This record gives sequence, structure tokens and C-alpha cells, in this order.
Amino acid sequence: MTIRGFKNHPYIPNSVPEIENEMLSEIGLNSIEELHEDVPDKIKLKENLNLPEAFGSEYELKRHMEDILIKNKSCLENLNFLGAGCWQHYVPAICDEINGRGEFLTAYGGEPYNDFGRFQALFEYQSLVAELVDMEVVNVPTMDWTQAAATAISMASRVVGKKQVLVPKLMDREKLMAIKNYCTPVLEIVEVDYDKKTGCMCMDDLKNKISDKTAAVYFENPSYLGFIEVNGHEISDIAHELGALSVVGVDPISLGVIAPPPSYGANIVCGDLQPLGVHMNYGGGQSGFMATMDEEKYVMEFPSRLFGIASTNVEGEYGFGDVAYDRTSFGNYRENGKEYVGTQSALWGITAGVYLATMGPKGMVEVGQTIMQKSQYAVQRLNELDNVKGSYFDSVFFKEFVVDFNKTGKTVKEVNKALLEKGIFGGKDLSRDFPELGQCALYCVTEVHTKTDIDKLITALEEIVL
Repeated sequence: MTIRGFKNHPYIPNSVPEIENEMLSEIGLNSIEELHEDVPDKIKLKENLNLPEAFGSEYELKRHMEDILIKNKSCLENLNFLGAGCWQHYVPAICDEINGRGEFLTAYGGEPYNDFGRFQALFEYQSLVAELVDMEVVNVPTMDWTQAAATAISMASRVVGKKQVLVPKLMDREKLMAIKNYCTPVLEIVEVDYDKKTGCMCMDDLKNKISDKTAAVYFENPSYLGFIEVNGHEISDIAHELGALSVVGVDPISLGVIAPPPSYGANIVCGDLQPLGVHMNYGGGQSGFMATMDEEKYVMEFPSRLFGIASTNVEGEYGFGDVAYDRTSFGNYRENGKEYVGTQSALWGITAGVYLATMGPKGMVEVGQTIMQKSQYAVQRLNELDNVKGSYFDSVFFKEFVVDFNKTGKTVKEVNKALLEKGIFGGKDLSRDFPELGQCALYCVTEVHTKTDIDKLITALEEIVL
């Protein structure tokens, strides 16, 4: 049964058989199979996809999709303590209001002739992030922190002309795999061990592995597991002594309470914009940035677009546009580009700019302090539970921390399943990525969590681990 008046059309007009045959005839072919004859037979699907019959109307399709989506368990109806690269922070209403405007909603690349304030908004975003990280040049956003880290590492290699990069062993394994995929075979990625007590980078192992072949040492602060890398200055000094650069990945929402990376020697800073006013979007909403000082040797290695301000031929009027466009793969032919520049996430850059402008310096300090206080309270309460250690590592942490369940006799998987039955998302199970930690989970507490939320988690865990 279909709904009259809502008759749908083929999703792709060119899929109509008559038009398809006309197109094939134009290029001298008789079938789609001939068009795809260069595709190896072993990777071709031999049977039809298992798809339902086409719906008779757009409304019916909408109802069908809603029925599927409603099965998702989201943070609207569940209490969430899961982070690990996509975090639940409060998003001010103004962020959605501004990034939903028509002139920004399709904030992809573009040229000055079709700009409606997008370039200025991105310039303001760059300026605000630069002030936050204490650098001078910030790029138009990459797709995520992983891409930003891989690009920052590649930039460092080109600046110093070396091919080896050192990274911490305790970093997101998926991010590490993506960095290796992006950088190899040009660069060699070497992991540096960690101090078993603090989780921080092992200075002895760093000194043993760094050499005159090293282009950069990359580390994150706060780290993937939440602890603060207190050896940042020493790491940078060790790198600089052998002519390598210090590349630091950072959670920008921490910078109201943690010193910016340049204060402990960072040459290139990168990170994730998602904490700055961007919803989680089922794991999406990711966006990355890189930042350096305004020195030619760094600026000319940015592969992505940079927007600057310039005076026009009208006195007192200013315009916004690309800086050093020829260094990009757009301006220097794709095959000559230092890195290929493709799709980016400018909309989230504009959103981050709105968030930073709304919060201001005082607001960033307050949100950072709030996160520190609430996460410390959570660990304090966790330590009250029998056989549970609230923080596996003996380190200061920000927002995320490793909870040790090894003495409970239960696996993290079992704990998380029981928590889910109580409407709580537990921490990320680390047993696969870091088996040496045993049954540990990465928990996240941000400004959105109340004392009642944390106490509810403790009560639930108390019942589960008895």
C-alpha cells in the first residue's frame, strides 16, 4: 500500500534502463558488465544484494529508517562514561545556531567569489585556536585528529629532512595504525615504551631509540589514557639536541588549566576540535587542526589551506583569502603536491571558533577546572569500592583515567554488559589494545556529569563487582 501524492522517483535518474542503454550505446558498449571488465572477477559480487523491496513513498522510507535508528542506544537515555577519542561535552545552543546558517552549512573549500563570510569565520577560528595553543598559524581543519597528527609528523619530516618518527606506545592503536598507513613507506614509525608506574614516556627508552635519523618525537598531552605527560619539556629537549622536532597532540579543552605545548618546547601542535562545541554524532563530528609559529620553514609545509587577512583597494576595507596557495596540491598540481589536500571539515572549524568566542579565556579556565574536579571526585569514589582501583597509573590526569578491575574477578566486558543493563555506558575495554594492563577500562568524566551521575555509577559498580 502506498500513500497517494508522495510517489517517489528513482534515486539516480540515469539508472532508468532506457537512459542507461543510451549512455552505453554512446560509448560503444552493450552492457554495464563490459564497462567493468577491467575489475578482477574475484572481487566482483556474484549475487544480488540482499535489499528490501523499494518503498512506494519517501514517507514510508522515512518511517522505516526511524524504526531502525530508534534501536540505537544513545547518551540521551543512557548515562555515559565512555570517551576514548569522542567525548561528551556540553554544546552551547549558539554553536548549532551559527553552524546551521546557510552560508556556513556547506562550508567546503570555495573561492572568494562565492564566499558569504565563510573565509572570515575561518580566519577568526584560526586566530582563536592560535591564541589557545600559543602559536601563530593554524590550518583550515582536517578530517580528524588522526589526520592532523599524521600530517604534522609528515611536515616535521620535510622540515628537518629525516625519515624516522618516535611515538608513545600508550597511544590509541587505531590512530597509530592510521598514522602508519598515512606515513609509510616514506617514514619509519618507532614506538617508545612507557614508565609502568606513571604511564608517561620512558626517558631511558626514548634516549636509546632517538638518533640523528629521527625527524620528530610525537606525544600527546593529555595522553590517550588521560594522564598528563609531565616530561614534556625533557622530551622536547632530547629531540632538539639531535635536530629533531617536538610534535605534540593536545585536547584543546584542557588548555584552560594545562600549559600550552610551546611552553615545553613543541614545534608543531595538533589536536581534535570535537570538544569545542561539536556533538558526538555517533562517532562523527571529528575535526583536526595543526599549528606552528609564523616561520616560512613551517608555513610552507602546511598542505591544507590557510586563510589570511589583507587590505583591498578600498581604504579601510579588508578581505579574507588563501595564504601561499601555491604550496597546496591545488595550486601546485596534484602530482607535485607535498601531500594531497582533499575534503576537510571547515564547518566544525567555524563551530569551534563560535565555541571559543563564546567561552572566552575565563570560560575555558572554568570548564577545565570543572572537569578536573569532577574526574578527581569520580576516582576518589571508585577507590572506595572493594578490589577496584580508580586510577591504574600514579599520575595526574585530565578528563580520562584508567580504572583497574583486575582484582574483581570480572572482565571489563562483563562489567560493561551489566552497566548497560542499568542504563550506563561504561569505559572502553583496554584489554585488547593493551593486554599488559589486564582488565582495565578507560573512563571519561566531563563538565556534563553531575555528582548524582557519578554516585549512580559507583552504586551500580558496587552491585556488579560484589
